[in-house]
Amino acid sequence: MTVQQRYQPSVDDLARVAVARRAGRIRSLVIAAVLIVALAALAVVALMLGDRVVAPGDVLSTLFGGGSGGDRFVILGLRVPRLLLGLMVGAAFGLAGAVFQSLLGNPLASPDIIGISQGASAAAVGAILFAGWSGLAVSFAAFGGAVLVAGLITVLAARHGVAGSRFVLIGIALAFLAQAAINFMLTRSDVRDAQSALVWLVGSLGTVTSEELTSTAVGLVVLVLALALVSPRLRMLQLGDEAATGLGVRVTPARLVITLIAVGLAAVATAAAGPVVFVAFVSAPIARRLLGGTGPALVVSALVGALVVTGSDLIAQHAVSGLQVPVGIVTGIVGAPVLLVLLARSNRSRGTA
Repeated sequence: MTVQQRYQPSVDDLARVAVARRAGRIRSLVIAAVLIVALAALAVVALMLGDRVVAPGDVLSTLFGGGSGGDRFVILGLRVPRLLLGLMVGAAFGLAGAVFQSLLGNPLASPDIIGISQGASAAAVGAILFAGWSGLAVSFAAFGGAVLVAGLITVLAARHGVAGSRFVLIGIALAFLAQAAINFMLTRSDVRDAQSALVWLVGSLGTVTSEELTSTAVGLVVLVLALALVSPRLRMLQLGDEAATGLGVRVTPARLVITLIAVGLAAVATAAAGPVVFVAFVSAPIARRLLGGTGPALVVSALVGALVVTGSDLIAQHAVSGLQVPVGIVTGIVGAPVLLVLLARSNRSRGTA
């Protein structure tokens, strides 16, 4: 078939495509706006509840510079830092999960399943227990552990060509190795240090320092800006390596850069709050279902992740009177059924193939 004989889209075809794209953008904006409103409402509730209950009007007054001294201490000194950390951690995990799942084309490709979070946790626990590090130094250690595991997965998976399923299986194996290393370190440490490390390993938004908030915010802003720059290449890579190459994308460098950004997002979140399980795993599927598409859905995934962590932390603090549990326990309860549903759907699709 010659070039002249190839199909040329008609004006009506182009018009329908333009209308569909416009409708998709409008739907994305509407869903993002709804999620932002839900987050704002949830944030007000989180700032209201606690040992000292604050009325909604007093919460808003305090946030805008008013309020009593007691309200300012409770809200600005204790609850706002915890809320901000939850929002940032949720957004980072949501973005990391969306990038990994889009890049590998596998719904199980989440940093908390393929060993990225476990690698960050192992490095962070080692830094805390044996090097005596804290704060920003632990964040760097977690980032290094996540990068190391991601590099090992990539090298091992690339021997016969990187495939989503192979990447995931190798990551799961390395996750078990990292978990074994964590358990070994815990058995060799002081009991009190091990207790604090165990709380961190479950995933907690407990005591938050200004240094931790600042380092998390800086890391998140840098990585989000980097992701915004490469997100067009991520969409092209979803079309397949050959199609992406035809569109001018250098596939290997693009995959490497995007993977490094996703690893960084997971590492920053893990260093700040511990490996809060299943947030990265569930955020992207929920976002894609809301949007009705198969794209990366980065913004909506970040909002869903922030909503999941903030809501889970609210439940963890107030579901049982007089008992506060780490947020990772609640996200685990929420995420485990989603994993089972995805596995069941995968088995059904294989059976009908």
